[in-house]
Amino acid sequence: MGLLRTASLFAATLTTGLTAGLFAAFAYAVMPGLGRTDDRTLVLAMRRINESILNGWFAVCFGGALAFTLLAAALHLGGGHRAVLPWIVAGLVSYLVVLGVTAVVNVPLNNALARAGDADPAAARARFERPWVRGNVVRAVASTGAFGLLAWALVEVGRLPR
Repeated sequence: MGLLRTASLFAATLTTGLTAGLFAAFAYAVMPGLGRTDDRTLVLAMRRINESILNGWFAVCFGGALAFTLLAAALHLGGGHRAVLPWIVAGLVSYLVVLGVTAVVNVPLNNALARAGDADPAAARARFERPWVRGNVVRAVASTGAFGLLAWALVEVGRLPR
């Protein structure tokens, strides 16, 4: 049980870190780069990114972060391991912010961009870019926070008496 407990926390930390890296890269490189392009390029690039990101690797990281963190929390409910639980729960709460923002802000904007058509890329960009970037920055900060909290939970696991 100890190996499964640690492995689930490690997997939670790893998948959360990979997700945080994705959102952070969009915040500091992808969107600023696309922001320097014309309207049609930004709209087309984001459509293609939104289509291609729905793949197994993304599913494992994005969904795995939630699943592994829930599993790690459940496995740390036992008496001798409860000292780690607050860090895991805090990481989970932070990651739930990521899921909420994704569901309420970013995915609806992605879907609207996909439906916008090609007639007026400037209008599509105007409705999409700013709110999407703001939502993504929140996701980057929250997922990075979740990653840090889960990493600290791993440190705390190492401090537990054997």
